[in-house]
Amino acid sequence: MGSCAARIGIACLALMGIAGGAAAAECRPDTVEFRGAGTARFTVEVADDAAERARGLMFRESLPRSAGMLFVYDHAQSVSFWMRNTLIPLDMIFVDDTGIVRRVHENARPHDETPIPGGDDIQMVIEVNGGLARRLGIEEGSEMRSPALDQSKAVWPCG
Repeated sequence: MGSCAARIGIACLALMGIAGGAAAAECRPDTVEFRGAGTARFTVEVADDAAERARGLMFRESLPRSAGMLFVYDHAQSVSFWMRNTLIPLDMIFVDDTGIVRRVHENARPHDETPIPGGDDIQMVIEVNGGLARRLGIEEGSEMRSPALDQSKAVWPCG
């Protein structure tokens, strides 16, 4: 019986180690998470300079369901997007410097050059496949977690 309890204890410790490792792995530069009305996690490509942000997801014929692009700005500002040369419908999730979703623009139309304003004080924008934000419960007021946020300001910090 003692041997069995020891094995169970070791198994519990191993599971705790796996869970602890998973928790640490949740906050990675190539991952963003959302919580609010729903929860979601996306693997993202990061666009954090002017050239990468200008190209965005142009000319892509598809995007995996759990993938997206994270546009990171040096400071919170007024941002506006368009769909020039973008071949797939996208949801645009506009996030402030604390990680709060301030606006969601659903199903932006491919090739549409009409400006899509995100609002003032936007630090990041996440583009994902069109329709996913609603299906996953990402809406205004949802919280995003990412190491790209200033962790001292983040409402849902890493760690």
